[in-house]
Amino acid sequence: MFGDFAPKFVELTDRVLFEDVWERPALSKRDRSLLTVAALVALNRPDQLRFHLGRALENGVQKEELIEAITHLAFYAGWPCAVTAMAVAKEQLPAGRP
Repeated sequence: MFGDFAPKFVELTDRVLFEDVWERPALSKRDRSLLTVAALVALNRPDQLRFHLGRALENGVQKEELIEAITHLAFYAGWPCAVTAMAVAKEQLPAGRP
């Protein structure tokens, strides 16, 4: 996405974030995904949420758990953040039953 434009940024993202932080053994990738989704919902970061919803599914978080997390966060992060996140989730998560 940014390789030609900002190669150092991409290197740091890949090497430090995904190869170091995401691989630390104290938390499972599933737990890290739930935490990351929660932070992105609370901070109202829909662009990054799109990517991390898919990563959460890959890491074993179920669609219904993601919907429930967003619903729960509505009361802690604010309704507008949750509405935005739910719209992104509806767009990104597989269709059909939650």
